[in-house]
Amino acid sequence: MKAAPIDMSVAIGGLKLKNPVLTASGTFGYGVEFSDYFDVGLLGGIITKGLSLKPRRGNFSPRIFETPSGMLNAIGLENVGVDVFRDEYLPCIKKLGTAVIVNFFGESIEEYVEMASILDRLDGVDAMEVNISCPNVKKGGISFGKDPASAAAVTSSVRSKTSKTLIVKLSPASDVVSTARAVEKAGADAVSCINTIPGMAIDIETRKPRLANNTGGLSGPAIRPVAVKAIFDVAGAVEIPIIGVGGILTGGDAVEFAMAGASAVQVGTATFTNPAASLEILEGIEQYCRKHEIGAFKSLIRSVSPWDFKNGNGCK
Repeated sequence: MKAAPIDMSVAIGGLKLKNPVLTASGTFGYGVEFSDYFDVGLLGGIITKGLSLKPRRGNFSPRIFETPSGMLNAIGLENVGVDVFRDEYLPCIKKLGTAVIVNFFGESIEEYVEMASILDRLDGVDAMEVNISCPNVKKGGISFGKDPASAAAVTSSVRSKTSKTLIVKLSPASDVVSTARAVEKAGADAVSCINTIPGMAIDIETRKPRLANNTGGLSGPAIRPVAVKAIFDVAGAVEIPIIGVGGILTGGDAVEFAMAGASAVQVGTATFTNPAASLEILEGIEQYCRKHEIGAFKSLIRSVSPWDFKNGNGCK
């Protein structure tokens, strides 16, 4: 007898996703690059490489360094710019058959507003992810994400220019709970939690940093427990959905994020070692649900049961 299908659908604001697995910005190009490896349309959606008004060359090389449990990067938000994205990439991305979320950033609130206005008019852009948390650029990025008031100012300004689903990407280098509350009040439909953690590595033979930028953002399995805690903390403070990101390698990792409070997940660093990692993680979630006779992924969200020693839950 054929097993009943599992309802993997989730809602992020007004955006309906066929399943909770997304790709993380900066790790999946613009989506079309991975079509040779698997059917990208099977995913819940793709999140594009971060876009700006004008093209950016990014930081000097070396820009990536592998660590024992993750990866340091200081790409510096290199991208083709919104005009090239609109004219050359978006027509192809629209054919992938899945939700398209555009990650974008600016060096001032005015640039964020202008980007939001442009993206709001683009057919094929289903949602926007506002990047206020990149640690690898001197202007913009994390300078807005560190302060809840600044984060709220960016969010409310962008919100006034679009009715599309608005996601704000949070930095672990900030008071993530206060920032989540601030952007929720300012009009965010969801938050992505978390971005990379600032880190550094040194070549002890040359006595030089491994990255030309000196420091970079640490991603991968090393930051997963940090991300789980941040999601758990934010889930207790806001009502809007949380998209979990940070070191997810398996379907089990994604389930852990869901139990902590994530309505969807983003797969990032895993893609560098396995281009089809996001699809395999989706399959892993489905296998978990089937094994535990769970009919809908939504039932996993915010389902963790913290220890309660006062009521006798735990050591006696």
